[in-house]
Amino acid sequence: MSNNNCRYLEVLDLGRNKFFDEFPHWLGNLPNLHVLILQSNKFHGSIVTSTTKFPFPMLRVLDMANNNFTGPLPIKYFKSFKAMMNVDEHFDLEYMGTRRYYDSLTLVIKGSTIEMKKILKVFTAIDLSRNKFQGEISRIIGGLNSIQGLNLSHNSLTGHIPESLGNLTKLEWLDLSSNKLTGEIPRQLTNLTFIRMLNLSLNCLTGPIPRGKQFNTFLNDSYIYNLALCGPPLCNTCGNPKATQPPLSTFEEEDSEPVSGFGWEVILPGYGFGLVVGLVMGYLMFSFGKPQWLVKVVEGVGNRNEKRLKSNARRRGGRRN
Repeated sequence: MSNNNCRYLEVLDLGRNKFFDEFPHWLGNLPNLHVLILQSNKFHGSIVTSTTKFPFPMLRVLDMANNNFTGPLPIKYFKSFKAMMNVDEHFDLEYMGTRRYYDSLTLVIKGSTIEMKKILKVFTAIDLSRNKFQGEISRIIGGLNSIQGLNLSHNSLTGHIPESLGNLTKLEWLDLSSNKLTGEIPRQLTNLTFIRMLNLSLNCLTGPIPRGKQFNTFLNDSYIYNLALCGPPLCNTCGNPKATQPPLSTFEEEDSEPVSGFGWEVILPGYGFGLVVGLVMGYLMFSFGKPQWLVKVVEGVGNRNEKRLKSNARRRGGRRN
């Protein structure tokens, strides 16, 4: 495909196909590309920056969710996303497309899949969720101060949540769940006065949860499975030694073997067998009365026990004499 034939392309949606390839970095040469959707394919490998000096100069929406990308986040691309920085709020609201045909797309917004029939040219979002990205979240992302949605969930990201994310004052949803993030939640995030959805669950975060503004509206679901977080809305009280211990290998529990060699897979069959035998015996006794063989066994055991008791009594009496 020649770049000259696509110079006026604004929206490219290749989502939900079976593309098996590396990141198509040559798309960065398209000067008018506003929306790039690559979600739910089989793209893989590290994202190598193109040789273009300023790739994706007009990009406002990037959705690469549910692929097999690896390596660090594409920080060099983030630096060139000029259309996600300092967007003028005062120009007339326009939709991508023409009067006869408007571009549309489907995104996971605030935890729900939403189809947008029309795309405002001021709409900006990044979704890199459900890949295999590693490394830290760079503070460079804090420079994309016009984005409305950021989803980096279900990766293998480590390190702290950068304080610079507090600069994303137009952010409406932030999802960093299901990673390996550590450290405290930056208090600067309370500056996100437009945020309506926050998900930091399933990480290794520690310390008190910041309070104030929109953070006072978030419930347990935003923070669960961070065993060392404390303070409202969680039940863990800050200052409790048990609450401040680092979590136990949260991400290894699914694949780990039981600590004891005597696990539930052994115990449960025994309980099941005993329950079945008890029910069968109870049913027989209720339906047919006492089975004679059972009476004989019980009486035999009782007679033996009685004889043993009498013998022991005689021995003790003989010793006293």
